Amino acid sequence: MRAAPPSPLPQFRNCPVPPAFRPRKPCQRKTQCYPETRCYPETRCYPETLSDSSESAASDSPSSRGAYLALASVCFFWGTTYLGIRMALESFAPTVLISTRFLLSGVILLVFLLWRGYKLPKTPELWKTALAGVVIIGGGNGALTYAELMIPSGLAAIFVTLAPFWFVGIDALLPDGVKLHTPTLLGMAIGFVGAVILALPGESYPLPMSTVVAGALMLQAGAILWAGGSMWQRRITRDSHPFMAGAIHQVAVGLAFAPFAAGEIWRHGMQFEARPVWALLYLVLFGSIVGYSSYLFALTRLPVAITSLYSYVNPVVAVALGWLFYREPFGFRESVAMLIIFAGVAVVKRFSSR
Repeated sequence: MRAAPPSPLPQFRNCPVPPAFRPRKPCQRKTQCYPETRCYPETRCYPETLSDSSESAASDSPSSRGAYLALASVCFFWGTTYLGIRMALESFAPTVLISTRFLLSGVILLVFLLWRGYKLPKTPELWKTALAGVVIIGGGNGALTYAELMIPSGLAAIFVTLAPFWFVGIDALLPDGVKLHTPTLLGMAIGFVGAVILALPGESYPLPMSTVVAGALMLQAGAILWAGGSMWQRRITRDSHPFMAGAIHQVAVGLAFAPFAAGEIWRHGMQFEARPVWALLYLVLFGSIVGYSSYLFALTRLPVAITSLYSYVNPVVAVALGWLFYREPFGFRESVAMLIIFAGVAVVKRFSSR
């Protein structure tokens, strides 16, 4: 662990010179400040590169207030996407929904960023970022879309809450990752108990246990891809702004699923109904453009422990909307299972950050 410098000024680990002493000129390439900003004292490097003292100093900045607002939008809008996906699936096949949604949102966001002067990353990083997007969104959101054909949206949202376990597990497998220890394993065991309770047969959901288990396993496979792709993206990013990376992710996913979507349309045609179309447009605007961009914005300006709070709020929003629009049942068993999973995730996050 790097020793703190004798200066009382906050230590910005990945900036070669503390921002207070930096001349008023653009950030150097090897810093992790945003390319369009200047390394003045009021700018911020990525939150994960800040020391504890600098995090507290940045907490009251306008940038931090904007990051908290972005996090609030993620908590709400991503919670609504579970319902939006279920509504859109009433008319659109999964491949058509995924390709259309992310191709539209990605192109809109990419054109806007280029118009605002943001630059595409260099070719090697561009291809790696595109591949990471296919893994992150295509795997994670694709698994969710297919799983909602089998299980209710609220139930799917609760199973997705187990995703932090995979972040911790994959990180432990990396050479420079944090190894698992007893409290973390205990938290994962607690979360697993909640997932088992949720998958057991019950009166609330008239579904075979095999269907619920298949949906849960599909969601965990998607969570593994989301976690692995996200950690890989953080290692390959050098020059691109997080918003630009998000736009490339979405365009890549839309193009990757386009051949499968075209085949689906050619075989079965398409039927347009008002509600699914409005749901698709909602997913494009609020789920992908606003939600995904806000997530990346918050992730680069807030500590990961704070940003990850959205995973607790999203299921609550999804369950409430699922009951409101589809009368998806949510009884005592589901409530207990959700609280147990939340407790397990809290334990993992609490001790894995040490």
